[in-house]
Amino acid sequence: MVSSLVPPKVASPNAIGGAADAARMQRVVSFYEKLPRGRAPDPKPSGLLQRYQFRYMGKNASAMPLVHLIGGVMLLGYAQNYYFHLRHHKNNAH
Repeated sequence: MVSSLVPPKVASPNAIGGAADAARMQRVVSFYEKLPRGRAPDPKPSGLLQRYQFRYMGKNASAMPLVHLIGGVMLLGYAQNYYFHLRHHKNNAH
């Protein structure tokens, strides 16, 4: 169990001289040469929620989500008022 946590001795001074070890070192070096360098590109938003988060909560964060939340609650409140109260008085203006 402990031996699985210890990394192999890839770059030890004894491993440089042998031909088989040199080939193994070359494979390790070529693997690391193929890795990308520099900063990772910024991820592109794909879904509706990701685009909304990228636009309003990303680098240029704003208070528009709070405005949208207040507007949504007001719209939901009006819809509930209409359903439970206002629709009964629509044509009963006597």
